[in-house]
Parts: sequence; C-alpha cells; structure tokens
Amino acid sequence: MTREDRRRQIMQAAEKLFSGGRFHEITTDEVARAAGVGKGTMYRYFRDKDDLFFQTAMAGFDELCELLHERVAQAAPFSEQILAACREIVRFFEGRLELFRMMQSEDFRVALSKGAVYGRWMEHRKRLISVLADILHRGVDESQVRRDVPPEVLANFLLGMLRTRVRDLQGAPAAARRLELVMDLFRSGAGKARQRRIAVSRGGSPHAPRGNGACLRNLTAVGAAGAETRRAKPQEQRCHSKHA
Repeated sequence: MTREDRRRQIMQAAEKLFSGGRFHEITTDEVARAAGVGKGTMYRYFRDKDDLFFQTAMAGFDELCELLHERVAQAAPFSEQILAACREIVRFFEGRLELFRMMQSEDFRVALSKGAVYGRWMEHRKRLISVLADILHRGVDESQVRRDVPPEVLANFLLGMLRTRVRDLQGAPAAARRLELVMDLFRSGAGKARQRRIAVSRGGSPHAPRGNGACLRNLTAVGAAGAETRRAKPQEQRCHSKHA
C-alpha cells in the first residue's frame, strides 16, 4: 500500500467515526483501530486529532478552489460562471455535511479555538471567499453585480446562503432548496418588485439607516444585482465607505 493510500485509509476511518459521534469523545486510539493501523503509524501522517479532523474535513478543498479558478479564466457569461461555481461548492459541502455540522458544535468550537487548526481553517475560508470574489468581479465588469458593495463582502453573503441551504434546509421542500432560487434571492433580493423600488428610492433619504445594517437590509431588498441601486448614490457611498 502506498503512503497516499494509507493516509486515505486513515481518513476514511476517521470520517466514519467523526460523522457518528461527538468530537471530544473520539480518540486517536479508536481511529487507529478502525483504520487497522498502529497508533504510531497514524502519527506519521497526522500531528494530532485536530490535524486529522481538519485534513479529513478539508479533503478535496484544494481541488475545489482550483476548479473555481479555472472557471474564472473561462469566457462564459457571469450568470453561468457563478451558478456553476455555486454547484461545485454545494457539492463539496454536501459531501461533508455531518463533519461540517460537527464543526458547529460547542465542544468542537472550544477545541478549535485552542489550536493552530483555527488559523488553517480561516486561511481556507479566505481562499474560497477570494475565488468567489474574483467571479463576482466579473459580474461587476459585465454590469450584472452592483458596484457599491465590495465583491469580498458579497462573497461572504453568498457563501453563508449556500451553507444555510446545505446545512439548515434539509427538511425543506425541494422547490425551496433549488440552487437557482438561492441565486435569485442573492441577485434580486427577497422583496417584491415594487418593494425593491421603494427600498431603492429610500436609499438616499436622510432618514435611511446607516452603516453595515443598512447595507444588509439593502441587499435583502434588492439583491446583489441591484441595477437600480446605482441611482441611490448617497446609500452607495455609505455602504462603500463602511466596507472598503
């Protein structure tokens, strides 16, 4: 068995155990037994349990980012690029659903905050945000995405929507989980057409709420596409100054 095969064997055993139990209850001894290797052998591949979990949860992440980078370089229209990118991200999340649910648990968060794994996790997250932002920059260039909010901020909102769709809407009707609906909500907002016009017209009002909360409410009303919002100059300037 090659070194990579052995590493994959340990990670497969770890994934089964981590997916079925609580993080603090699973020991490296259990993982070694499940993988059919000695504990010493396991430590040749992973520094500790945190490192093992992180590498197991992030398996395929580099390939995902490379695939998204390739899409940025393609000449396809923005609408096709962003939808295809979101499909790949959702596929990655769905393949690790139980592991990502564990990462939301209190005991894992406590363990994560104490080690170097947190920094590695944040670096991976920043990388994914950066790739999404590059695609959204294409949308800005094509006048498909509003210019008043930085693409990195929009990428964070979009990633949060995709996580919610995968993690929290498992029991929702299939129609409510369609990726096309998520993208429509992201690009056009949740308000009805008339409500979106009102939200935009109030953007320049002296009574309009300011700051990050105002930007979030504006995104909810008119979405990331928000072509009409380019007319609401005062609101654009407030959003941009907060996030630039």
